[in-house]
Amino acid sequence: MQVTHVLLTVDMEEPSDLYDVHDINGSPPCADHQHQCLEELDNVGCLRRKIKYYFMNPCEKYHARGRKPWKLILQIIKIAIITIQLVSFGLSNQMVVTFKEENLMTFKHLFLKDYVDGGMDTYAVYRQADVYDHIDYILEQYGHLHNITVGNHEYEKNGTLYNPLSVCQEFYRNGTIYPGNETFEIDAQVKTECFNVYPMYHPSLPRFELHFKRMISVKITFVLKAINLQTVRHRELPDCYDFTVIITFNNQAHSGRIKVDLENDVDINECRDWKVTGASARNIYLTVLFDCLIIITCITSFALCTRSVINGIQLQLEYTLYCKNHGGKQVPWSDKLEFLNGWYILIVVSDTLTIIGSILKIEIQTKVLTSYDVCSIFLGTGTMFVWIGVIRYMGYFKKYNILILTLRAAFPNVIRFICCAGIIYLSYCFCGWIVLGPYHEKFRTLNTVSECLFSLINGDDMYPTFKNMKQKSSLVWIFSRVYLYSFVSLFIYMILSLFITIITDTYDTIKQQQSGNLTSELQKFMSGCKDLPNSGVYRLDKNKGCFLDCCITRCRKHHNRLTSEA
Repeated sequence: MQVTHVLLTVDMEEPSDLYDVHDINGSPPCADHQHQCLEELDNVGCLRRKIKYYFMNPCEKYHARGRKPWKLILQIIKIAIITIQLVSFGLSNQMVVTFKEENLMTFKHLFLKDYVDGGMDTYAVYRQADVYDHIDYILEQYGHLHNITVGNHEYEKNGTLYNPLSVCQEFYRNGTIYPGNETFEIDAQVKTECFNVYPMYHPSLPRFELHFKRMISVKITFVLKAINLQTVRHRELPDCYDFTVIITFNNQAHSGRIKVDLENDVDINECRDWKVTGASARNIYLTVLFDCLIIITCITSFALCTRSVINGIQLQLEYTLYCKNHGGKQVPWSDKLEFLNGWYILIVVSDTLTIIGSILKIEIQTKVLTSYDVCSIFLGTGTMFVWIGVIRYMGYFKKYNILILTLRAAFPNVIRFICCAGIIYLSYCFCGWIVLGPYHEKFRTLNTVSECLFSLINGDDMYPTFKNMKQKSSLVWIFSRVYLYSFVSLFIYMILSLFITIITDTYDTIKQQQSGNLTSELQKFMSGCKDLPNSGVYRLDKNKGCFLDCCITRCRKHHNRLTSEA
């Protein structure tokens, strides 16, 4: 029995040529074998063109299939309207933050005796009489608030009566301390005594005693109200503010120095009744309508980019199945991740953040919520990701694309390098905090230590860091020199140089790849397709739904010719 072999000759350099199918003796094989072979070749060519079309830029896709670059147009529109939204909200948020900061500064000047701007770090009392004097001063100023303040501050009311001012003293329950005999007896349980004062009705201070040797702190708490009228000039309705002012006399160290601090918690509410004359308030519905337009735009962008991500995953599964069935090869993860477009994922994340931020902004404008900080984080991060997403379209230009490819290729190595360098960095942070913290203000907390060391890596603030080291302990001073010199030498001369080397090597590798060297199996597979975007082979077949109707039509004509010759 004679076995007929089939020989397929495919010229990949000229994909428009017809496929030549003959048996080993030069005569045409049977029609069934011809049909099966042509079917397989059609599928391979179709898959190549699918993958090539997927990685085309919007202009090439337009020439290939005549489809408008809707995602590109939508991203440009979205950038414009989101930026306008962010600027508008940023101006409003800036007025809110400025009003809160200026009120905090006002309260310090009103209620802290002899306060000077910028002197909060050194503001303290050292004598018992000064403590009583400062407390009396606070109560007196609070009672005469209407006569001394230049703002629109008012007491908090409960019905028709003003709410009182609260004075609380925290101290150890029992204790006898004799430093001269080096003996003490202390009960570690903390007791709190509070009483209310009505300075607006009874200016005199009630009789009370401070237990200085056992005292931990004294807190004076009161609530003041104010209205932010500066928003009227920007055609926005003013908000009503509740300032909970807390003045603390901190004696936890029992060192003879009682630190005084003032802080306030702010609660923003919608004013109950308002009337604006002489100026037209901004129509809140137009602003809300604009935010709704942004939400609709982001939802559309979210849907389009999600669909593209799903299509990429499906194409990756199809390519993986082809490699498995036609060679038994496993597709490496690097090739699989090529189908997962990170830019689309970034846009999806930015759309999600912008939608959440826009909803919060609408709630703020309608006075349902007052979470300015949360809203600004969502809108700011979403806008940042939107602008970063523009780099995707710049990557279609070869000279710009090398930067993006370098960042993407170097990212895994950079992460590994940062993990190793981060361990060394943390070790220096802990060591500096423990040893140098008591003698250097920049090493008092782990946060300030990290900020100081990061500044040293970038070459900033070096001389003051060395100079401000107190020389109270010769051993610690010598250790600080070894510590700082070793850190600067290690990170600037070694670690940063290695970091730059990683980026440079990746850049050289990408440059060699762009010169024409195909390194990945996916790139080699796509190189088999030489059809240009405007060749017409990428058009969809409306009747069959196949991706490459032109290619299939040519192959079918050749199949019919071979059958007629047989």
